[in-house]
Amino acid sequence: MIERSLGQWLAYLEQLHPSAIDMGLDRSREVAARLGLGKPAERVVTVTGTNGKGSTCAFIAALMQDREMKVGVYASPHLLRYNERVLINGAPVSDAQLCEAFSAVEAARGDTTLTYFEMGTLAALWLFQQAGLDAVVLEVGLGGRLDAVNLVDADVAVVTSIGLDHAEYLGDTRESVAFEKAGILRAAAPALCGDLDPPQPLLDKVAELGCPFYQRGRDYDFSVDDQHWSWRGVDAEGYAVELLSLPLPALPIENAALALQAYVALGLPRDAARIGWALEHTRVAGRLDRHRVIWNSKPVNLLLDVGHNPHAARYLAGHLARHAPAGERLAVFGLLQDKDLAGVVEPLIDVVHHWAVAPLKTGRTRPVAELQASVQNLGGAVASHASVADALEAQCERAGEGDEILVFGSFYCVAEALKWLYGNVQEDNTDGIAR
Repeated sequence: MIERSLGQWLAYLEQLHPSAIDMGLDRSREVAARLGLGKPAERVVTVTGTNGKGSTCAFIAALMQDREMKVGVYASPHLLRYNERVLINGAPVSDAQLCEAFSAVEAARGDTTLTYFEMGTLAALWLFQQAGLDAVVLEVGLGGRLDAVNLVDADVAVVTSIGLDHAEYLGDTRESVAFEKAGILRAAAPALCGDLDPPQPLLDKVAELGCPFYQRGRDYDFSVDDQHWSWRGVDAEGYAVELLSLPLPALPIENAALALQAYVALGLPRDAARIGWALEHTRVAGRLDRHRVIWNSKPVNLLLDVGHNPHAARYLAGHLARHAPAGERLAVFGLLQDKDLAGVVEPLIDVVHHWAVAPLKTGRTRPVAELQASVQNLGGAVASHASVADALEAQCERAGEGDEILVFGSFYCVAEALKWLYGNVQEDNTDGIAR
């Protein structure tokens, strides 16, 4: 086995291929065959979509783990540690396991070039195959059809939402995006869609493959009151199912409803109390992620969200409008250069009282002057800062009783905020909220 630390492996992977993204499955398929990789578990659920993939994967895994199934989850990107990408029963795999997996992939690839993501995907599949799992949940990294995750045939294929992002790879229409995401569907295997208006290419693929199709608003849906939510859907035999008075989850209820339909489509046991508990207690770092902390002897409320495109910003704006703080809402915001700046800022301009913008620690960051100009042009109050940490400290200083600080715009932005959070403040759990 090649002896490298995890940090050394990740640095090696970053320079292994001349392009960060090189769409196509041929190279990964060839190396997977050399590794003897087959289906990584009895049940495989593959999840793609413009937004909502991470929480949907987490919900599906939580439902299955509650039934004492051994479950692997492959997700990306990570926030603080690469290990977050490969989970077994909710726990990140160890550095040693990842190093062993990377060594196995490296030995098998020969002179075949693989990208960072492709190496990581093959390593995750190798680890899952070794672990004797009951189920695996795979999150697509980009698109679907040509993503390395699509090496595996899904028993259930899930499309969370279809919006515009990564136009250079997926095209600049919802139809082109839908075509790419429909690539994870398999003949006669259940296909689920959380989009209320799926573009025609997805529907065409469903018809071509003869997939049992479950669409939100038609085959499954949900309703919400002040304290609970109810769900209706269709089981694997086509019979109507209804679950009433479930406790509200902390993560987007649309994704909980979609995950529940995937779970039911797998023919797994339906105990309303256990399902409600599993969904209610599902958490994903950086996604509608609330913290109450003590900073300079005063309590501060934080909400972290990795939303970084217009679709996510519109959802976040709706969520914030429904959950207004007692005081003002302050924002810490950074964005990557290739994202739609105006499309992200505009939905949130009326629910944020003061913005603090900052560059991100990557060469792909939007210049802070552009961030500031965009907010100002839409009439927002804004100040610029040298870093996310500086912006966060300034907003903590500004925050009064009942105010809330929203940190959003990028995985990079939330990751920097979490590093600051863990290094500079302490959690305040005196209110009894489980976090």
